[in-house]
Amino acid sequence: MLTSVDSIPLQSLYTIDLRSNLLQGSLPIPSNSTTLFFISHNNLTGEIPSSICNLTSLIMLDLATNNLSGEIPQCFRNITSLQVLDMRHNNLSGNIPTTFSNGSSLSSLNLRGNKLEGKIPQSLTNCKQLEVLDLGDNHLNDTFPVWLGTLPKLKVLSLRFNKLHGPIRTSRIENMFPELRIIDLSYNAFSGNLPSSLFQHLKAMRTLDPSMEASRYGGDQYYQDSIAVVSKGYEREVVRILFLYTTIDRSNNKFEGHIPTIMGDLIALRVLNISHNGLEGPIPSSLGSLSLVESLDLSSNHLVGKIPSQFASLTSLEVFNLSYNHLEGCIPQGNQLQTFENNSYEGNDGLRGFPVTKSCGTTYAVSGQLDGEESNSEFLSDFRKAALMGYGSGLCIGISIVYFMMSTGKPIWFARIIVKLEHKIMMGRRKKQRRQRNCRRRNNH
Repeated sequence: MLTSVDSIPLQSLYTIDLRSNLLQGSLPIPSNSTTLFFISHNNLTGEIPSSICNLTSLIMLDLATNNLSGEIPQCFRNITSLQVLDMRHNNLSGNIPTTFSNGSSLSSLNLRGNKLEGKIPQSLTNCKQLEVLDLGDNHLNDTFPVWLGTLPKLKVLSLRFNKLHGPIRTSRIENMFPELRIIDLSYNAFSGNLPSSLFQHLKAMRTLDPSMEASRYGGDQYYQDSIAVVSKGYEREVVRILFLYTTIDRSNNKFEGHIPTIMGDLIALRVLNISHNGLEGPIPSSLGSLSLVESLDLSSNHLVGKIPSQFASLTSLEVFNLSYNHLEGCIPQGNQLQTFENNSYEGNDGLRGFPVTKSCGTTYAVSGQLDGEESNSEFLSDFRKAALMGYGSGLCIGISIVYFMMSTGKPIWFARIIVKLEHKIMMGRRKKQRRQRNCRRRNNH
């Protein structure tokens, strides 16, 4: 295990791989002939010297997971041969270099987990070979960079955990983000409606290519791209970014309006997370067409209505969260849906059926009977209410009502009265929950 960079001969080496040692001190600069330089996962400190830009033959530079500080040298634009630039998880500050030049060979740029601020440089549109762009976990303050959609090969875009804001506006350009497979905009302050026009352009998410099932992009035998994604309820760092992580994550923003029906056309999706926003209206039944989706999170919005029955056909689901909305009615029953526990549905007072209640029963459909203690308690409650009704109209009428209920087992007209009373109670609870959530959001912001 190496601990000092001073004793390492770096001259006349084309490939230098010093990853995962205990190296300390400042960043060493190898000879100009070096093409591959890997020195990640050490404890290097200090600034990146501008002399590193003299390595005009450099193809891959991996400085990730050190303690490097200061600004990123602007002169990186001079290294037109550079294909991979990985500086994630350092203490770099200042702005992202603004002068990415035409003819750039850059295919992967990873600056995640630093203290970078300012805007996303529009000169990135000059990097026509760019496939992976990860600027997450910084302090960038900008609007959505829709112009990145002109990059013909961009497959991964992560802007999570920044200070990005405003509505997502789309361009009139016909072919936007044609190859995009992962887009993570979570934990920002984006607002407005989810843009249907953007989803129309995501060609790679709208088609299934069997030849891609076993393929992967991002790297070769020396270097593998990685990205942090929230999948199946947990954040994980995916190395060798696989095709199966086709992902849209727009959680923890300020989006509002309805969920676009067109999202159901993104049939290649494996992960869809639009939780913790202000979305409203019903859940579109078209989402039941996402046959490959493994993680679906619509929690903590203002969604109303019933859960689409089409969800029962989502057999690939491993994570399913509809909690803390205003959903009601019967929970669809299907092989996969029956594997989820109550926490997938909590905070929706109007939902009935497994696993929230033993059955959908008479509460809304007013047909059939509940078994066991639930059935007995419901009957006794009905009995008492019917007797009270009879008290004002005469004992004979009251006994007649009770006899009718006992003989038919289907007191439809009477159950409707109970449903109305229950509805008033439920609406009161919803108003209370809404006030509590608004208080929590104001405190968080």
